[in-house]
Amino acid sequence: MKLIATYLIGLIFGVGIALSGMANPAKVLNFFDIAGSWDPSLIFVMGGALITTFIGYKLVFGRAAPLLEEKFSLPTSSAIDARLVGGSAVFGIGWGIAGFCPGGALPALGTGRWEVFAFTAALIAGIFLAKFIQSAATRRSASAT
Repeated sequence: MKLIATYLIGLIFGVGIALSGMANPAKVLNFFDIAGSWDPSLIFVMGGALITTFIGYKLVFGRAAPLLEEKFSLPTSSAIDARLVGGSAVFGIGWGIAGFCPGGALPALGTGRWEVFAFTAALIAGIFLAKFIQSAATRRSASAT
């Protein structure tokens, strides 16, 4: 049941991303180009996502536990540190340069365009690079103490 629910949620998300234009890098880049050919239509996509998320969180966290798990898995830290700010900056810069975010790129893989595969490969490489840097910093910190 959990696998079916995961598939259906991913399918709905992917269709929504495709229909909204978030999988089209030209549309996304035009949204960011406020001094040029600005396309404000993605404000409605983001607004709809915020409203849906707000309602979803109210409904889900009104329950004692999730439907398909024993307990909620939530972040334990609420700190705004250099790692969070740096990661957010890299994410935003990458989105502004490529016109893709991970949420929009994965459904766009179905288009078969090489740009989407290049972005996804760079995304995966970035994940491994970040893990390597994090483990190196952890090792360095452990050896210093």
